[in-house]
Amino acid sequence: MSLVTALTYVLPHRLLSSLARRLAYSRAPGTRRWLIDTVVRRFGVDLSEAADPDPGSYASFNAFFTRALRPGARVPDPDPRALLMPADGHISQCGRIEAGRIFQAKGQSFTVAELLGDEADAAPFLDGSYATVYLSPRDYHRVHMPWTGTLRETVHVPGRLFSVGTAAVAKVPRLFARNERLVCHFDTDFGPMVQVMVGALLVSGVETVWSGEEIPAYGDRVQRKDWRGRGITLQRFEEMARFNYGSTVVVLLPRGAAELVPGLGPECPVRLGQALARRPAP
Repeated sequence: MSLVTALTYVLPHRLLSSLARRLAYSRAPGTRRWLIDTVVRRFGVDLSEAADPDPGSYASFNAFFTRALRPGARVPDPDPRALLMPADGHISQCGRIEAGRIFQAKGQSFTVAELLGDEADAAPFLDGSYATVYLSPRDYHRVHMPWTGTLRETVHVPGRLFSVGTAAVAKVPRLFARNERLVCHFDTDFGPMVQVMVGALLVSGVETVWSGEEIPAYGDRVQRKDWRGRGITLQRFEEMARFNYGSTVVVLLPRGAAELVPGLGPECPVRLGQALARRPAP
């Protein structure tokens, strides 16, 4: 285990994230510009895809980090049977859920129930499929809908805020089931679908299009919100949520809903809107 990964076990995750949040939301011109320039230079951010390509125009680092894309920068796969990739980034892992367990990395896995925070919620996905997409600091940080769905419930599961980088994923057991996260349950025409917004070290903010900021505040107990009857239906490819700094989204599909696209695998670069899976032919 690397020294940095080992240190994350003892670091005060929430304190560090709160301090980083202050910097990210600072409107001080020097702080704002230094943070933006550093990330653009270090991670090779392609600002030509942004709706506003001028790095000096953003009021804060967070405004830059959650920037919108220009129209046409991403388009949905034209196949009407295709479930879409929810975000830019890299595949961490994807595949079948075997005996109720999701593969994390070599020698590491966790259960669907651990990820969702509830055994009953996990039941429809025990033999289904999953895709874990890692968003790096250079990526577009808004998460969109793979398929049209009506919001049924959200579950804020408290936890740690480990890094979700490759080294940590390989070494920290059950990482995605330990980090603070927002579980979003949708009803679709093929059954339930879940998108899990997993927080990470530093800022770790999650906002949704239906209720704004969800994390922070950080939780000390599982908090469920029932959204049934509110008529919150999001269309395929529509924006769902955003990360106020980098993290990971996990998509869960029930058995028989769709087949993952061949060729997807660990470290495979992906773009919002490309095909993630395909529904069976009618």
